[in-house]
Order: sequence, then C-alpha cells, then structure tokens
Amino acid sequence: MPPTSETLTAERILAATEEVLRRHGPAKATVVDVARALGVSHGSVYRHFRTKAALREAVTKRWLDRTTELLAEIAGATDRDPEARLREWLAALFAAKRRKAGGDPELFATYSVLVGDAGEAVSAHIAELTGQLATIVRDGVQAGTFAVDDPQTAAHAVFQATARFHDPNYAKEWERPGVLGEFEALVDLLVRGLRA
Repeated sequence: MPPTSETLTAERILAATEEVLRRHGPAKATVVDVARALGVSHGSVYRHFRTKAALREAVTKRWLDRTTELLAEIAGATDRDPEARLREWLAALFAAKRRKAGGDPELFATYSVLVGDAGEAVSAHIAELTGQLATIVRDGVQAGTFAVDDPQTAAHAVFQATARFHDPNYAKEWERPGVLGEFEALVDLLVRGLRA
C-alpha cells in the first residue's frame, strides 16, 4: 500500500467507500478494498468505523443526508407561501430520487441494497423528511392556508401518498412517459385536501 500524506478522516473513508461500492457492488466490497483505495491498513479504517456494518450504515446515512439537506432549505424558507413550499419540496424530493436513479444506476442499485440493511439510518431519514413536511404543513395551518387538526399526521399521510415518487422500489417507473403529469396530479389533489 502506498503511504498516504492526507490525514485519514471519516469523510475520506466514506468517500472511498462510495467509490468501492460503485466499482464492486455491496456483495463484493470489503473493508480491505476501502483501505487499499485509501492507501492505509484496514485497521486504520476500523479505528473510525468499528465494524463493516457501521461503515455501511454511515455511508448510507451520508447518501440519504444529501437529499435531506437539500429539502431542509425548502422546508425552512418560512418567508415563502406554505403551499408553494410544499409543492417545491415534493418536486425536489422526486427530482433528487430520479437523479440518483438515472445519474448513477450502479450506485443507486448498491444503495437500494444497503438501505435494506441500514434500519436506523433509513428510519432517521424518514423521520427527518416527515418532520420537514410537518413544518411546512404547520406553517400552512398558522397562515390559514391549510386546515388540518394534526400537522404531523397530515405530513405522514402526504409522505405515504407520494411514496411512488420517492420510494426506490418504484425507480423503474420514474422514467415512464407521463410520470411527471401523474406526479403533478397527485400533488394537486393532496394540496386541495389540505386547504382551508
């Protein structure tokens, strides 16, 4: 292994892990492969991530967080109309998932496998996304735009109703002709249901 001049950080390990996963897939990628890509011993990787499962959980969380961070900006834009924010948030979620599936299909397939194994990361991701939706709905209720008794329940319902446009199990449908029209029709229906 060639010596590395850069300090080994968790972020460098996660970036290398992503590349190794892209190259080898989740079934064949090992911690030794990650270490080799970084030019360090596998023990150095284990100092940051105690197990292969912990490393996979962390790389999955990192991948999911990219979407969460993008959507947090929309959810937090309290100077904008809640209905417009809701529409933009849902559209941004769908666009982000489509980009991931179409832009790097090998890595998307890899993460689809890893997500099944990363229970805590996925649960936290879904909780964060529904929390963002609840913020938008709550702001809509306060502004008189939406009329719901429980913003958290309404947000959960909106998230579940739009699953076809963000759940990786539906990725093959996202490039079908007419899918954007179907998405917009569903969002229109949901917004009408939330309105005062």
